[in-house]
Amino acid sequence: MQLFSRANMTAALLTSVITLGSGVSLAQEDTVEVKIPENSVLSDGVISKKEMAKYLVIGNKQLAYLAENATEQYAPELQGSGQAMPSAWMLMSDGETVKKLSLDGEAEGAPPQIRIVMFRAALKSIARRGKINAAVILYAGKVSEDNPQEVLVLEHEHRLGISATKIVPFEVEGGKVKYAQAVTKDKPFQMFYDDKGQAPSAS
Repeated sequence: MQLFSRANMTAALLTSVITLGSGVSLAQEDTVEVKIPENSVLSDGVISKKEMAKYLVIGNKQLAYLAENATEQYAPELQGSGQAMPSAWMLMSDGETVKKLSLDGEAEGAPPQIRIVMFRAALKSIARRGKINAAVILYAGKVSEDNPQEVLVLEHEHRLGISATKIVPFEVEGGKVKYAQAVTKDKPFQMFYDDKGQAPSAS
């Protein structure tokens, strides 16, 4: 089953992703344009632009830290012979603890696309209660019916106003996963903020 439709992943984007080279660290975060959602923790005008830039650097570093931990834990799914099912991880409010999110028995028998939706809903509930700093959902699939290249997709968000999708081509050689250069694209908020940029309430 393909996780990617032609509508969601254009040929132009994927062409730039396909060439496999030496593995790169997922901690090498691509630059993502940050747009502070209205009423977010950084948009109240209390802090200066210099301070805001400092906190956004911290946000990007925390996302890279979360992605690195999550990808390491997800690697066995990619190494298996079956289809890798979506999984999700959270960076707790202490900025250091990474926890895997469990759907318990709710997702049993659900296809990958439904599990992704369920993870988004669960993470949104947790994020709006101010329990986490960042969240990431990982899933894998082939580029298209015509292109068998496998890619790992990371949907990640940070409460400081960062929301992006990272697409990482990969291959398994000798039982190890080798990643190629990632492509990062902005995406709408789905967990920490709604369409109007409403910030999560404090715990």
